[in-house]
Amino acid sequence: MTEYRNFIGGRFCEPTNSFRIDVRNPATGEVFASVPEADEATVIDAVAQAAAAQRQWRVLPAIQRGDALRRLADAIEKHAGRIGEALARESGKSLADATGEAIYGVELMRYHAEWARRVEGEIIESDTPNETLLLKREPIGVVACLIPFNFPIYTLVRKIAPALITGNAVVVRPSNTTPTSAFVFAEAILDADLPPGLVNIMAMSHEVCRTLCTQPQVGMITLTGSVAAGQAVLDFCKTNIAKPSLELGGKTPVIVEPDADLDAVAAAIIAAKTAHCGQVCTSAERLYVHASVHDALLEKLRQGFAARSFGDRAVDAAAMGPLATAAARARVHALVERAQAEGAKLEAGGVLPDGPGFFYPPTLLSGCTQTMEIVRDEAFGPVLGVLSYDDFEQALALASDHQFGLSSVLFTENYRKVMQAADRIEAGELYINRFPADPYQGYHAGWKKSGLGGDDGKHGMLEFTQTRLVILKH
Repeated sequence: MTEYRNFIGGRFCEPTNSFRIDVRNPATGEVFASVPEADEATVIDAVAQAAAAQRQWRVLPAIQRGDALRRLADAIEKHAGRIGEALARESGKSLADATGEAIYGVELMRYHAEWARRVEGEIIESDTPNETLLLKREPIGVVACLIPFNFPIYTLVRKIAPALITGNAVVVRPSNTTPTSAFVFAEAILDADLPPGLVNIMAMSHEVCRTLCTQPQVGMITLTGSVAAGQAVLDFCKTNIAKPSLELGGKTPVIVEPDADLDAVAAAIIAAKTAHCGQVCTSAERLYVHASVHDALLEKLRQGFAARSFGDRAVDAAAMGPLATAAARARVHALVERAQAEGAKLEAGGVLPDGPGFFYPPTLLSGCTQTMEIVRDEAFGPVLGVLSYDDFEQALALASDHQFGLSSVLFTENYRKVMQAADRIEAGELYINRFPADPYQGYHAGWKKSGLGGDDGKHGMLEFTQTRLVILKH
């Protein structure tokens, strides 16, 4: 097995205890690595080193911070192949997809480097004569970055790049399901010659994560994860009144109007629903189809879902890969079984396959209703429930009648309906005639239980700042 160590203070550190976290290849179910589990003392030391590094980092001219991010982007590009290899093993992605995720991180890092000259404050008119108000943007300090398992490298960059360019230091906790790629990523940090302690990466238990997030120097906690994880983070934030930034669950509604190209829609749905085995926060989860085209689209989807292959992507890169864990597969299968018990009809999939790995077939359920669990709760797997509607007003109402509000999708050529949805859909994103793939110059932010704050673009970058108002008498 490859030896992995926590990255603290600009170096890979020897473990201070014997606790390890096993990492499994989800395509085989076999343990292929173990990583050291940081203890409380190690985490406390890492936060202290991050705070010390941040005091020096924040006073650098922003252009120098941008230059450092460009060096880091170059180093990630250099290590992309090795990062991809680790990511493919721990996630079940194909090597091409995993390496592509690292390369996308390169572009994301370079994008944020360009904000060095664009972090702006404001000059505000005062009501008092001979006085000017200056609103400055300042870093927060130390940011705890909690990374999910589904896109561990992309999300890591998505959090640390805006944090660093705005003058913060970071302590990163990768998912215990997919930590090895983060430690290979740390080699790029070392190559980029960033200040020691500016970026720290450690695997840890949930209990030690609480210690990390409640250290006095931690001024912000950013998480991509489940609603339950977000609620835990909000609890952590209470200790220091730290700023939360949370991207949580999603249940993307897809509305298909009668004028849509059904062949194109079916192909897009199958591709989107089976990408990374449905483990995408913006994956299609609820399909609302106009009654006049419901049966025709359902038949296309039934054939497509049944034909979609799944298996070890190290053997067949074109196949759909596995779910992350055995527990995730068991949860998804139980959800499908309960949906059938509630009256949904199984059109494709829905069985536990034999053999090793955590595979689950693309699964299509028709006859779903708005009150079913399969419609109300996030599946986070290759499962899609289909519902019929009679008019566009009803479709909009059903799409917005939900606890989540992350992404939404509309297929139509009617611009009036597009604008109605743009004005009324209760979600942070609306995609027209395409499926979600977050543009990093946009703003990825959820409504309702889908989160607080957001990622990407100017507004995502400013999440990592706080303001100081200077009242200047002259």
